[in-house]
Amino acid sequence: MNTSQRKSDHIHIILTEDVTSGISTGLEKYQFEHNALPEIDFNEINLDISFLGHSLRMPLLISSMTGGTKEAEQINRILATVAQESGIALGVGSQRAGMEDSSAMDSFRVRQYAPDILLFANIGAVQLNYGFTFRECQLMVDSIQANVLLLHLNPLQEALQPEGNTNFSGLLKKIETICKRITVPVVVKEVGWGISGTVARRLESAGVAAIDVAGAGGTSWSQVEKFRIRDEMKRRVAAEFVNWGLPTAECLIEVKAAVPHLPIIASGGLRSGLDVAKCIALGASMGGMAGSFLKTAVESEKKAAELITEIALEIKICMFAAGIKNIDELKKTALRKI
Repeated sequence: MNTSQRKSDHIHIILTEDVTSGISTGLEKYQFEHNALPEIDFNEINLDISFLGHSLRMPLLISSMTGGTKEAEQINRILATVAQESGIALGVGSQRAGMEDSSAMDSFRVRQYAPDILLFANIGAVQLNYGFTFRECQLMVDSIQANVLLLHLNPLQEALQPEGNTNFSGLLKKIETICKRITVPVVVKEVGWGISGTVARRLESAGVAAIDVAGAGGTSWSQVEKFRIRDEMKRRVAAEFVNWGLPTAECLIEVKAAVPHLPIIASGGLRSGLDVAKCIALGASMGGMAGSFLKTAVESEKKAAELITEIALEIKICMFAAGIKNIDELKKTALRKI
């Protein structure tokens, strides 16, 4: 099966099947202290941030999802348009399909719809062991005029995929080479099972510019792959990993402690602006969301735009009720563990 068909399968499965992790993000264990006398004007609350030298109007990334198919091209166009309108960041899905078939790269080219956004190119880090070099990575960045290269780590998914690439040996050194040579910052992320403090320190030593912890609690790609597997025994194996992974909140706290000076994106099961606000208070620079945006984008551009408005309002109300004026203050706010 080619990569484009696999990406099409992924979209269909996520939209029609229950592929949620069996464990929670852990964010429900934390809450803000309510401030009955906030002494601030709601209308003056500021959500602006700077991330890797780029200004955003709110601390939100539409996380990498899709590309390589006509359906994905429409989804990416909608997401880019709403990202431009709202001043947030966007990641495209894995560009491997575009490298295998140049005609598929059009589905990732969204600059015409979003000339000003912080845009993440994306490829699986394991591809560095399967023929991809600095040249291919730079080409992916240049082909979509991206500001950042995202290398994703997904060993469990690759082990379960019928066509998976499972040679992860020596990758850290190759990631280091890419960090040294490529013309944009490199961000490394998981795809939904989390990055530990130990791995974060290794990535920092390799020169990555930021880490997306992408913890467990949202979409589980072991469960997505389960629906693609035809062999019954292997389907049972995939099902066993529904509870695998490091919860997002735990990843975030651990990674922040391990690499305190490295910017962190928190993703993995975030479902609201309140979740985003909690993650920032726990140490993230911004939050990333994927599944919710996929489901709205297949409905309409209007629905996707409304979701961003809803998330922003939730963040602002949370900050108002906690007496927080801006994101710098939010980063210094202590949460209560319940």
